[in-house]
Amino acid sequence: VEQRGSVVINLDATLRVPVPANLPRRLRPLGQPRQSMPPTTGTTWQGRSGQYVTQAQARADGDRTVLQLAIPANLRPHVWMLPNPNRLVIDIRPDAMRPQTIRWAEGLTWQQRWVQVGRKAFPASVLTVDPRQPGIQLRSLRSAMGQAEGITPLVTLADSWNVAAAINGGFFNRNNQLPLGALRQDGRWQSGPILNRGAIAWNDQGNFALNRLTRQTTLTTDHGQTFPIVVENSGYVQAGIARYTPDWGRAYKTLTDTETIVILHHNQVTDQRTVNGVDQAIAIPSDGELLVLRSFATAAPALTPGTTVTLTSRTIPSQFDPYPQIMGAGPLLIQQGRVVVNGAQEQFSPSFNQQAASRSGIGVLPNGHLILVAVHNRGTQRGPTLTEMAQLMRQLGATDALNLDGGSSTSLYLGGTLVDRAPPTAARINNAIGIFVTPTAATNPAN
Repeated sequence: VEQRGSVVINLDATLRVPVPANLPRRLRPLGQPRQSMPPTTGTTWQGRSGQYVTQAQARADGDRTVLQLAIPANLRPHVWMLPNPNRLVIDIRPDAMRPQTIRWAEGLTWQQRWVQVGRKAFPASVLTVDPRQPGIQLRSLRSAMGQAEGITPLVTLADSWNVAAAINGGFFNRNNQLPLGALRQDGRWQSGPILNRGAIAWNDQGNFALNRLTRQTTLTTDHGQTFPIVVENSGYVQAGIARYTPDWGRAYKTLTDTETIVILHHNQVTDQRTVNGVDQAIAIPSDGELLVLRSFATAAPALTPGTTVTLTSRTIPSQFDPYPQIMGAGPLLIQQGRVVVNGAQEQFSPSFNQQAASRSGIGVLPNGHLILVAVHNRGTQRGPTLTEMAQLMRQLGATDALNLDGGSSTSLYLGGTLVDRAPPTAARINNAIGIFVTPTAATNPAN
């Protein structure tokens, strides 16, 4: 019997020797030499992978023997027998994942499985979603409803939105808790795309688009002067003009030491002011927006009070235009069946492009179903690189796939808890992709 943090093994046999009340813990962490095995009298012990057994007990129960182990919630047991002489082996390890498949609801199936990539096997938690199943809807979720700033555990976020399943979404700044990438919900740009990074778009008809995404917006004054908008509703800082609308939230907080704030009502400049200091809050008009000039003082004289402006935008590529829901992250992993990973093209750092880590991904199968995937470390070995993640997604059948935020953010939620890791080990996140299941689609998970 296995529960998070506890393992109970019932043996239909009696031991030939008296059963001690507390078993000596003669186990050792993976990778630790035998000569450095900790003493058996300690109550807890540490290895390279953390605490392994915090309590071990055995007791006789009639003709049976009951073994009980208390282990950290992020570890799993692997139990088997060896002959000559007969031995029971209990391996407590981070990669002892038990393959299983559970149909959670009509159109919603969860799997734990090993995925082979070259000579490596990665433990993957995979949620397959039929977006055309009646009663199933996908939505992008924000941690703080009505505002951009905020991070929270995926379990808390999913519970607050009352979704059946969810996976962590795009990147964010952990310090100021602001999103760093595209987030469009019901046609509203709550956070704009940056750096031509990969994104996935979808609609309620079960259609998807995956590509690298850019949004170009141009400001034109009534005097004929034009200026590019470099970012919209974003925590990403870049010299030039940034734009913040009510979809960002009720207020904007300055992100650099000195910024010129231009306030618009109904496309007319009503005020311009210079604000010094980070985290200075400026209200965003409900009938207008803010233009924020960062290291771009030359535009200030063109945006004085009374000036009327026109803003025109286009999405590149235009295939994203019809889709009301968009989640940006990156890099793009697979496109039309080909591995297209290019972290440098999407302006990720060399270290990010090369590192092996826990990863989250989202992909589309040939039958139109969606897969949400969380992959973690292989025992003492790290998780996949970006290229390995792309190959893993292709092994799972994806014809198009996108890398989501990873590392400690990697988390997959189903039915009230995380199914890929212990909740205390998951970092707080800014946004996610949620799966709503109405009662017409729900099925008893025990069936």
